[in-house]
Amino acid sequence: MLGQMMTAPLLISSLIDHAARYHRDTDVISVNTGGGEEHTTWGQVGRNSRQLASALTHLGLAPQTRCATIAWNNRRHLEIYFGVSGGGFVCHTINPRLFPEQLVYIINHAEDEVLFIDSTFVPLVAAIRDKLSSLKHIVLLEAEVGEAARILPGIIAYDDLLTQGDAGYLWPQFDEFTASSLCYTSGTTGNPKGVLFSHRSTVLHSFACNLADSIGFSAMDVVLPVVPMFHVNAWGSPYACAMVGARVVLPGPGLDGPSLVGLIDHHKINVALGVPTIWLGLLGEAEKAGSTLESLQKTVVGGSACPPSMIAAFRERYGVETIHAWGMTEMSPIGSVNQPLAKHMDLELDALHRLRENQGRPPWGVELAIVDDAGNPLPHDGETQGELVVRGQFILDAYFRSTREETLQEGWFNTGDVATLDPDGYLSIRDRSKDIIKSGGEWISSVELENIAIAHPQLADAAVIGARHEKWDERPVLVAVKSEGQEPEVAEILSIYEGKIAKWQIPDTVVFTDVLPRNATGKVLKRDLRDTFGNVLMQ
Repeated sequence: MLGQMMTAPLLISSLIDHAARYHRDTDVISVNTGGGEEHTTWGQVGRNSRQLASALTHLGLAPQTRCATIAWNNRRHLEIYFGVSGGGFVCHTINPRLFPEQLVYIINHAEDEVLFIDSTFVPLVAAIRDKLSSLKHIVLLEAEVGEAARILPGIIAYDDLLTQGDAGYLWPQFDEFTASSLCYTSGTTGNPKGVLFSHRSTVLHSFACNLADSIGFSAMDVVLPVVPMFHVNAWGSPYACAMVGARVVLPGPGLDGPSLVGLIDHHKINVALGVPTIWLGLLGEAEKAGSTLESLQKTVVGGSACPPSMIAAFRERYGVETIHAWGMTEMSPIGSVNQPLAKHMDLELDALHRLRENQGRPPWGVELAIVDDAGNPLPHDGETQGELVVRGQFILDAYFRSTREETLQEGWFNTGDVATLDPDGYLSIRDRSKDIIKSGGEWISSVELENIAIAHPQLADAAVIGARHEKWDERPVLVAVKSEGQEPEVAEILSIYEGKIAKWQIPDTVVFTDVLPRNATGKVLKRDLRDTFGNVLMQ
């Protein structure tokens, strides 16, 4: 016997409809690319999204046409998220920090026909325009095209495009498995790969984000997504915030410490999301400016491992809870979130704080496992290390223009991480499989060594690589960036490891550099560091 309940496809348009209907007066605040702030509401975002979908239909776009964005976190970009996908097209967010050659590859591989850009990126797009074979329309996210029309002939203003749409447009209904959005990986090895999300996976991911055991957005929150909207759809936060009608503050291009502290204090933001490097800048500025970050209650940190010293700084200086999360583009991206269990309330405070330092446990919709080199399951005992594999409701089945057989291993996606899992599902990422250090047959986690090093007051940034060694094959070497005005000695830096790890795991030496090389999503390029410093112990 079948259940006798109403059904409706899980579509992204239902998220913005809910926000516009029941949270229509809730603020959406946007920092404009050219400066200044713009205040609108979920009701207006909903109306503009419908009008945009209608305007794109009038352009003659076929269903599932890819519409790309190269833009900051702002109101018009938010409307594109809902208008493009809701209209049955595919919203393709592009990271402007990629090399021009990669941008050309991505746009052509996706066969984008429309490109929405902020004024910041007009010169970037003008330089590659002739190489973009499928592109038919370029839209500037401004009220007027202005000087951009001279640099990019034929460009149209977003606000002019909206006027071509019908304010009474009705969202089309279609299969929830229809593609909704497209993101490409950062392509550290080879060309970037596309991850094609569906309406169903996006709505289910939004539910997972909004669980109390996960990030748990609510209508009472004022949310600052510092993570860019071109980085895995701002970790899905625009969709999740629409689902609950949270107040949203979009920071535009200003992701520096002073700008973020100003936004938090002025708009009384209580939830913020970003990568560790962003929060290092914020913590430094807050201390410098004398801000107490009074309104801020929790920060969600992902993208790379969060140093325990940062978690302690937020907690002890400002009373802010830091939620350590982990995920990947291929996972929509939330894979685990560090929230305690009821039994943990009996732990001593120090033990509870240590618990919050790992990557947490998976929400509903994600299953994690670890396997050996042959793909055999390994125990979830919190000690055994193995390759981390995942599957679930919003995990990719195949890369865009690829096959399931080329992407998965017996139905699981291999993340490329080395990790442990405990019986409760708590995940500890030990390293990327290509970065873990194998010294004399023993594994050493570069992530653990980096987390300890970054707490040193004389260091501004740090990474650990495996350097070649005659006897042990590899030994850890700390590559460090000095804090401004500091001239630390090697022995002084290495002393921070004493009593924290086994002596044989302590790096053999420290080499200093002006800046750590990073990819388009902010991850340190260990390959480049190994090329530069991989032989320092052989001299």
